[in-house]
Amino acid sequence: MNPQAKLIFISSLLLGTTIVISSNHWITAWAGLEINTLAILPLISKSHHPRAIEAATKYFLTQATASALLLFSSMTNAWHTGQWDITQMTHPTSCLILTSALAMKLGLVPFHFWFPEVLQGSPLITGLLLSTAMKLPPITLLYMTAQSLNPTVLTGMAILSAALGGWMGLNQTQVRKILAFSSISHLGWMAIVLVYNPKLTLLNFYLYTLMTAAIFLTLNSTNTTKLSTLMTSWTKAPALSAMLMLTLLSLAGLPPLTGFLPKWLIIQELTKQEMTPTATIIALLSLLGLFFYLRLAYCATITLPPHSTNHMKQWHTNKPIPSSIAILTVLSTTLLPLSPMISPTI
Repeated sequence: MNPQAKLIFISSLLLGTTIVISSNHWITAWAGLEINTLAILPLISKSHHPRAIEAATKYFLTQATASALLLFSSMTNAWHTGQWDITQMTHPTSCLILTSALAMKLGLVPFHFWFPEVLQGSPLITGLLLSTAMKLPPITLLYMTAQSLNPTVLTGMAILSAALGGWMGLNQTQVRKILAFSSISHLGWMAIVLVYNPKLTLLNFYLYTLMTAAIFLTLNSTNTTKLSTLMTSWTKAPALSAMLMLTLLSLAGLPPLTGFLPKWLIIQELTKQEMTPTATIIALLSLLGLFFYLRLAYCATITLPPHSTNHMKQWHTNKPIPSSIAILTVLSTTLLPLSPMISPTI
């Protein structure tokens, strides 16, 4: 892709996200979301492969539908209350339509079907943008309207997301699809606590972004898209593969690592809200995700592929690991001791 064109698309993504985050009026928020959608489409379809074109088409159709629903919900609210302010969303029907629209934008169950397919058809760096940067504007809108949303609907969607995200990722062999289902599962954790403690949702999103960025950039530097290529990538950069394993275990939420922090705080918050059965269910559902993270970690570091013939190992490269990956992987594994500083602010 032409560097000037790429610069324009990345600038448009930043512009769209900034407009959504800083807007008070529903129309400006909608315009920001539209700019975002149009800017990411060329980045998805830049390889001109039929799979990429299909992914771009699916992404465009779902995002256009979600934007139309968002506009419809804000218009319904304005019709009944005379308010266009984002924080003044009070009409129950409008809130329900808004929840559906933002769930579709994010890929929450039951509006999740597009996300694994789109991620699979995109390049790894575009996949990283779709999993992290493109989720920030809808999550910001959810944060601003959190007090008006229906807790029962959000809790139901969250538990279904955690269940389906874990369940459907079990039999995947494509790394991007596994990360897509991982994203759906993490969105469940974010949605379940949104009404009770919106700051905790944002913290979860930031830490998820950190860990996912580390994983996508590592996979991009070793050029890995399937489990079979992941199995041989340890010969290319052994230290990077070891850090990838730790980052994957952190994303799974194992205790000494960063990923445990949001899960711990969310379960604590749900227990405070007397939702112990819900906390128990979502904690047990995270075990499904743990299985496929362990599978990825196992493939990344411990196995050689079972071939009857001699398998061609990749050349060991002495190329230095990019500093961005080094910083992200260290942060993805070592931030848990900061939890006493974070807890009082949430």
